[in-house]
Amino acid sequence: MAMVFDAHRHIGVLPAHPFYGGPPVNPDTTARATVKQLVADLDAEGVERALVIPNYGVPDPGVAFSFNELALEAAHTDERIRAGLWVSPRPEDEHRTAQALALAREPGVRALKLSFLLGGRPSDPACRPALDRIFHEAERFGLVVHVHTSPGAASDIDEVGHLVDWYADRVAVHLVHFGGGMSGHIKLIGARFFDWIAAGKRVYTDLSWAIGFAPYWLAREIDRRGAGHDRVLFASDQPWGDFAGEYARLRAAAGDGELGDLVFRDTFAALYD
Repeated sequence: MAMVFDAHRHIGVLPAHPFYGGPPVNPDTTARATVKQLVADLDAEGVERALVIPNYGVPDPGVAFSFNELALEAAHTDERIRAGLWVSPRPEDEHRTAQALALAREPGVRALKLSFLLGGRPSDPACRPALDRIFHEAERFGLVVHVHTSPGAASDIDEVGHLVDWYADRVAVHLVHFGGGMSGHIKLIGARFFDWIAAGKRVYTDLSWAIGFAPYWLAREIDRRGAGHDRVLFASDQPWGDFAGEYARLRAAAGDGELGDLVFRDTFAALYD
């Protein structure tokens, strides 16, 4: 396997939770509780660089915030690792977000992580003060803002796209999962992703969770338009993604030429090193 830089994976084990009205379960079966376990995964997979972000998914932002120190420990332990810090747009999380942002200047921190799965909405005026502060601090310290995307509700690209419109002139915005499903992929590849690039927006993405057609179509559009080749990164999204599967799908689409070099190594180096 060629040298691989992983732009999005998690650390921390979540408590069992009764998702969707069922019994308490632990779906994140490959989650890692310690830096030692995480480093062993990087060694086994041949990962030369990784951006490591707190794990989340249960409807309690406090759990995700509690893993910020673990992500920092990982970055301080192994020079291959950069840390992303969990922050929240919710007014209820103002104090915890302030504590997280106070860590933004720590060595190894390269990103701030936002997800609206645990509450809030980009277009909700109540969230705008926190968003302004998060992006202000990202600009101040030269950090990337990671944002989860998935179809519908507050994580839909129609909502998350506001953040690109408002902030990506001056802050790099990484759209995780490239819309996260059929509607998001079509909206982005059909025009929106390339329109943002043409408008000078600092927008990036990864294709973890992507439906099978999307990586191939995106690679074709990049070639046809002559743009976007330096805006796509490989990400495993471990433990929610599958490293081997994510790697195989994106390698098949990107190839082992210039685009493949950018996707699996060079764009990460430019953005996070």
